[in-house]
Amino acid sequence: MSPVFSHGDLRLYILSLLDEAPRHGYDLMQALTDRTGGTYSPSAGTIYPRLAKLEEEGLVTKTVDGRKTVYEITDAGRTEVADRSGDLEGIRAGLADSVRLIADEVRGSVRDAMRSLRADLAAAARDERDHSPSVPADDTRARSREQLSRADAAINEFRGRVRSELRAHVARGGELVASGVDEIEAALRQASEAASRAMRG
Repeated sequence: MSPVFSHGDLRLYILSLLDEAPRHGYDLMQALTDRTGGTYSPSAGTIYPRLAKLEEEGLVTKTVDGRKTVYEITDAGRTEVADRSGDLEGIRAGLADSVRLIADEVRGSVRDAMRSLRADLAAAARDERDHSPSVPADDTRARSREQLSRADAAINEFRGRVRSELRAHVARGGELVASGVDEIEAALRQASEAASRAMRG
């Protein structure tokens, strides 16, 4: 069982996807990848046995369309989805909570990284003011390169910390969906804009 889905959740989630529209196996795998923000990419060995079991239970049917096998939910499958709507809501609520958790963690990491970067930039500006204007250009460039190395180190540390947090969250069974990644990207854009403003002054 995937660490993203608790016991039985993947089976129900596949049924809910088929309740939306008939799908072939690859389409189901892609939908699961998309809805978990790319953190869970099920293999054919995960999906097809579950589809076969659902077919055996009379919850889905399959038809061959050219080289593709298309799976479609049956009335019995729709009844199960309807009867377990509360369970589905729980899965989706857990997913939404995970998105908020990841977004909060990233925002906190971004704030910490920006405080550190602002402090480094302020220290660099003070160092620059303390030096004579007659300092040769080569020395100025050398100091800038030194500060650039510090900034690179801070950024790399931040990147590593966020990646570690994301991977640990998923490994613990948390979910990450496209909307969560959208929030992360927005937070990173804000951090980039803040860094640009800090460098300007």
